Amino acid sequence: MIPSLVLAVRFLTIVPVPGPEAAGPGALGRAAWWFPVIGLALGGALALADRALLLVCPPLLGAGLLLSMWKIATGGIHLDGLADCLDGLGGGDRARRLAIMKDGRIGSFGAVGLVLSLVLAVAALAEMPSGARGRVLLLAPVTGRLAPLLIGPCFGPAGGGTGASFLAGMSRLAGPVWLGAAIALGVWLLGSWGPAVIAGALLAVWLWSAFLARLFGGLTGDVLGSQVELGELVVLLAVAALAHRGLI
Repeated sequence: MIPSLVLAVRFLTIVPVPGPEAAGPGALGRAAWWFPVIGLALGGALALADRALLLVCPPLLGAGLLLSMWKIATGGIHLDGLADCLDGLGGGDRARRLAIMKDGRIGSFGAVGLVLSLVLAVAALAEMPSGARGRVLLLAPVTGRLAPLLIGPCFGPAGGGTGASFLAGMSRLAGPVWLGAAIALGVWLLGSWGPAVIAGALLAVWLWSAFLARLFGGLTGDVLGSQVELGELVVLLAVAALAHRGLI
């Protein structure tokens, strides 16, 4: 298997894959070309799992179990980034915020933020028609993993660490190339609403990233992880709202 793909799979999921992984400075950034591919594979697996769950579970229970599978499959890595970012907001200055984010313990801001994000995701999935659920499960993981590729280069890193290494190694072409592919996927899945959903999710992530970059002095690995989580959540909420109005 391709070393950069091995690295991307191991970083983004708990799936055990054989073979050596890419190594060295910036290796994860170079492996970012594979992130949307892994998102699509994850989405396909979730869509299949959702079909099975709908046969035996009521919608709310099925949505809760599906979301549990989703976050377990990714090792909760992006939830961890979101929680750290939210906890960092409680710091009085930039240095204190970054120190809080590096602390392995979760604080009240992070805990409340995680609960709210998971509740919103479960509610969005539970209220969708079964047909819409299958489509959004393909689109959301791709859009979420596109966000760091497209929005990460818009801001500088906050010091060193994983985030700085990722941004340094990532090609600036990856975001635009995969944006085109994601839009095509969105049109196929949701028709004319697909690009609008993707644009809305990416805009929300950009605003979130700009806000955090101002507070933290740039992007960190946690901020990049939170971009994935927020991008996925906005797609779920947007599609749920459209389905409720009978537009998709």
